[in-house]
Amino acid sequence: MTWAVALLTGCVIVARADNLPKEATSAVMDVLPAQLMVKGPGANWLSYNGDFSGRRYGKLSQINLGNVGQLQARWVFHSGNSNRLEVTPVVANGIMFVTSANDTYALDARTGRVIWHHVWPISEGLIDDASGHLSRGVALWHSRVYRQTDNAHLLCLDARSGHLLWNVAYADWNQNYGATAAPLVVKDKVIVGTSGGDDGVRGFVAAFDATTGKLAWRFWTIPGPGEFGSESWPGDLYLHGGGTTWMPGTYDPGSNTLFWGTSNPSPDFDGSVRPGDNLYTDCILALDADTGALKWYFQFTPHDQFDYDATETPILIDATYKGKPRKLLVQANRNGFIYVLDRTNGKFLSATPFVHKLTWATGIDAQGRPIRSGLEPTAEGARICPGYGGATNWFAPSYSEVTHFIYFVALEECQTFFLKPQDFVEGKTFYSTGVKRIPGENSQKILLAYDLHRQSFAWRYPQVGTGHSDGGTLATAGGLVFFGDDAQSFEAVAARTGRPLWHFNTGQDFSASPMSYAVQGKQYVAVAAGSDIFSFALP
Repeated sequence: MTWAVALLTGCVIVARADNLPKEATSAVMDVLPAQLMVKGPGANWLSYNGDFSGRRYGKLSQINLGNVGQLQARWVFHSGNSNRLEVTPVVANGIMFVTSANDTYALDARTGRVIWHHVWPISEGLIDDASGHLSRGVALWHSRVYRQTDNAHLLCLDARSGHLLWNVAYADWNQNYGATAAPLVVKDKVIVGTSGGDDGVRGFVAAFDATTGKLAWRFWTIPGPGEFGSESWPGDLYLHGGGTTWMPGTYDPGSNTLFWGTSNPSPDFDGSVRPGDNLYTDCILALDADTGALKWYFQFTPHDQFDYDATETPILIDATYKGKPRKLLVQANRNGFIYVLDRTNGKFLSATPFVHKLTWATGIDAQGRPIRSGLEPTAEGARICPGYGGATNWFAPSYSEVTHFIYFVALEECQTFFLKPQDFVEGKTFYSTGVKRIPGENSQKILLAYDLHRQSFAWRYPQVGTGHSDGGTLATAGGLVFFGDDAQSFEAVAARTGRPLWHFNTGQDFSASPMSYAVQGKQYVAVAAGSDIFSFALP
């Protein structure tokens, strides 16, 4: 066995190049911008959501309603430095790229064998989400791999060898920043965001030149003094207002527009220090991909006191809606409503509640603003639904071109919200208290299918468990929906009816979303569970 090790600026490259099939180690790795523009992934799954639309609809149909019961685990890869993978694998030309903490791996997508392994040290002294050293994956462009680190560095690696090409620290002026997302590459720019919305940072979306790593533009999600929306941020609170961008957005090539979700305002539960709507928190931002200029915004939860981030994937769908052809943006929001917007201008079209336990609002008005119930956190504690984890969250939704249903996992849960004023201190969280579970009340995850045409739910599939799974969904041309359930099983159900067809017990909780790919004409479905990547195929 031959091993090659190279020390590079605080990192280690480890390559195993002896016992791999020749096609898996091919030097042909050139992911073109035109390939990234293709709607609907086939053999290659080239980005976090498979394509720019956020639909997670795989066009492969070799695995289908008639044979999914024969699906078998073909290989399992165990990663280091994490017991909770949140990564969606990315596959190009038979090579799979995955992340675990700050580690990056290239694997043979047929066997799970390691081609190369890039090691970057885990950062000390981080807080909150960043301290968990979570990573949701990589982005590809030509022969390069891009990833964010736990302390908000953007790394550029050579896809063929794993060698570090450059490293940019893009949020090093406040130690409360972190990063957990997969980047998004649009044309010749790498788009990134940060975590830390609960920790008193100022959110932003930034774009870097994919070749050099030079900053191209930055859009601040919390307006500074004198800017539109700044009245919500007295004094220097704008520097600590949250609104972070900790999930990848989506992109419409036709209008050259990025759609990026923002997190809650900070401090989370004390709204008294931040009057008004608190722009641009809990928003979808429509940004010019070349310049970062704001085209429009839509705010789902103005003056949020419940931690209802709007970072859930904005799905881009072209469809006839209410009898009229529309370019739509659909988001199942953490606040308990699924929204439909016109993505050309941000116009509100509809909002439908998708959980039964919903007490913070009684509905949504004709302009898309919530009709508040009057509930808010108190010193004594107030029972509010959904809980601060939301009625759904970052785990991926999907959309089927066959059924025209949107699939996502919902959480029925209430919690007790508390309030105690707090000053910002660097190195500490900025919640202004928090929440507690309610003794005797059970939480439940439910897989939902929303019929976009009828604006109603086609079916609901309740989960067995305690509501702790964070498994997302994948829709396929084979008429299936794959997802990680709440009982540690990877499942496939019929996309039209929700009828369960197959499951595989991984024995580990899900904190990731599945994907599909093909190598040499054979379709695979892969998902992370616990600290392992599982890949499945037909016999």
